[in-house]
Amino acid sequence: MRRQYAALSLFLLYTAIAVPRAAAPAHDGQHDFDFEFGSWKARLSRLQRPLSGSTTWVDYEGTSVVRKVWDGRANLGELEVDGAAGHVEGLTLRLYNPNTKQWNINWANAAAGTLDGAPMYGGFKDGRGEFFGHDTLDGRAIFVRFVFADISPASFHFEQAFSADGGRTWEVNWKATFTR
Repeated sequence: MRRQYAALSLFLLYTAIAVPRAAAPAHDGQHDFDFEFGSWKARLSRLQRPLSGSTTWVDYEGTSVVRKVWDGRANLGELEVDGAAGHVEGLTLRLYNPNTKQWNINWANAAAGTLDGAPMYGGFKDGRGEFFGHDTLDGRAIFVRFVFADISPASFHFEQAFSADGGRTWEVNWKATFTR
């Protein structure tokens, strides 16, 4: 009983000292994807078998076109690339939620003809976009991370990574550079 009171006393002391400070106003990121509007040359590499120990990458080249929707609070991106491993056509739908001040990203591959069903959520800070979600790969639950970085008017970099250990480690499996 004495240990329980000691633990409770420490908890109460800690919470009395660690008074939460008022949070800074959240960044209104509804125009954070404006940099991407228009046409891009796409060069990407995809890890052939993610989370399997594979080190075989396949390369693709093609185009990406991103269109503004709802005055920038949404956008629609079309990706079309070709490489030795074949042809990929994809559609990205991004929607901004003004209540949470976050974006959600949805993907559809033309070969499947449906939205992926595992949206990503996140936003931009200091010129870097990070988005996270849950998905499955070969029947097992994984985390997914998207990163947009090195953003300039003429180019940007994108990476996708998977984690099978709850986000402790990440394996990049999709790298892309987009240029005007």
